[in-house]
Amino acid sequence: MTRRAVITGIGVTAPGGIGKKPFWDLLSSGATATRTITQFDASGHRCRVAAECDFDPLALGLTRQQIRRTDRVSQLAMVSAAEALEDSGLRIDGLSAERTGVAIGSAVGGTTTMEQEYAVLSNSGADWLVDPAFAGPHLYDYFLPSSIAAEVALSTGALGPATVVSTGCTSGIDSVGYAAELIRDGDTDIMITGATDAPLSPITLTCFDVIKATSARNDDPATACRPFDLTRTGLILGEGSAVLVLEEYEHAVRRGARIYAEVAGYGTRCNAFHMTGLKPDGREMSEAINAAMAEARVNPEDIDYINAHGSGTKQNDLHETAAVKRSLGRHAYGTSMSGIKAAVGHSLGAIGSIEIAACALAMRHGVMPPTANLHEPDPACDLDYVPLTAREKQLDAVLTVGSGFGGFQSAMVLADAERDV
Repeated sequence: MTRRAVITGIGVTAPGGIGKKPFWDLLSSGATATRTITQFDASGHRCRVAAECDFDPLALGLTRQQIRRTDRVSQLAMVSAAEALEDSGLRIDGLSAERTGVAIGSAVGGTTTMEQEYAVLSNSGADWLVDPAFAGPHLYDYFLPSSIAAEVALSTGALGPATVVSTGCTSGIDSVGYAAELIRDGDTDIMITGATDAPLSPITLTCFDVIKATSARNDDPATACRPFDLTRTGLILGEGSAVLVLEEYEHAVRRGARIYAEVAGYGTRCNAFHMTGLKPDGREMSEAINAAMAEARVNPEDIDYINAHGSGTKQNDLHETAAVKRSLGRHAYGTSMSGIKAAVGHSLGAIGSIEIAACALAMRHGVMPPTANLHEPDPACDLDYVPLTAREKQLDAVLTVGSGFGGFQSAMVLADAERDV
């Protein structure tokens, strides 16, 4: 019997609202959650805008001990995992715990606390030799990205395989793809999977300032990110997490679970070309799309909607527009495609899972979220990017794509679990 992986629970902690409902309300309204940075003094930076979460871990159910020993990146994931489990109706205990795994993606791990700890240890960089006596007792946990998966496993009671996937900005697609493969291979019946990142810190902003990838439109934070728009000037950083409960299909059916969608296909490639550059022909992303569609057993005309990477940089917009044309051919022009990063920012490793959650919710509601801030389309980007206003449509198969520094290109197809194949 062929084993299949389906989504039965969704948890989202994102800019604009905590929880999957506020997240969906923001996306479907066409509003944005980008604003002037409040988490630290960004006045000396080229870009001073980001998409921040209004996040109170104590109010959201974490204990003071959990908060003390974890970076914000783990806290976001634990809150999302709790919502996803509640949404699924699952109880993880007994034998089910042994058959439940964790796969969490993250690009930069505990960056925020690591930077804060370094400032304390080095007297804000003034001292070359740091004094370890000032180190916090949990510094090693902040340093290890694997602690994120360990904390999610601990908070949920999962006793199966646990791992962190770190492939830059495709981490959130790749972690879910890995989790689905564990279920299909019979290693687990349930996976708590997704991604999280809390990169908003001076060092992260400096890294993006150096390569001028972020928008410098500081006077208008709400419209600073403009994917596929002729007036775009770069991406806007964000933070957040999305966690999904993936379940083996028959396991979900036996307990009468609500199924959002099947993780039907996944593909990933690397362009082995340039750390930040992309070839304009989109070949590598196209190959990832082709692999995902082949595994899902869907044809170009079966794709009802595409969730774009849509970072708001010119080279990315041209690259993925070309990739979609290569993979879908003439059907690319009749397939609607939109990007949500204008609304919730680019949360690096987390965004791929946040976008998967958006796709699953779009299928549930029969609504394609719009591309916010798209007022003046770039003539070189000549597909349908659903500008400004959401559209209703039954969605039986959707494609989501991601592109990351280092040349990573990933794609995933979600499909109606009851479809005929």
